[in-house]
Amino acid sequence: MSSNLALIDISTQPIELCKLLKIANMVSGGGEAKIVISEGYVLLNNEVEFQKRKKVYHDDIIEFNGETIQVNLAKASKTTQTSLTPAKAKNNTNLKPKAAQSTDIVRAKRKPISF
Repeated sequence: MSSNLALIDISTQPIELCKLLKIANMVSGGGEAKIVISEGYVLLNNEVEFQKRKKVYHDDIIEFNGETIQVNLAKASKTTQTSLTPAKAKNNTNLKPKAAQSTDIVRAKRKPISF
C-alpha cells in the first residue's frame, strides 16, 4: 500500500498537520491549511481530523483533495562542523554555516493562488 503513496520527508518529528500540508504543497498557505482542516476536509490515517496543530509522526497517512501522502522521517546527516572540536573549528576556514551547507534539500515551488 505504501508503494503508491507520495512520501514527504521530514527531519524532525512530530510536525503539525497544518505545516505538513504547506510543506507537501497540498495548500498554498498556512491560513488555507487551517481552514481546510477545521472544516473537516483532511483525513489523517483514514479519520477526519479537525485539529489544526495535530501532531503527525512517521508513517502517518494524510489525504486531502484527492491527494494522498505518507510521512517519512529522514535522518539528518551530521555535518563536518559538528564533529570538530572548537579548537579545530577555529582553524578550519573552509566551513560554511549550517544553513549554507544544506544544499541537498530542495524545496518545490508553491502552488499558485487562483481566485
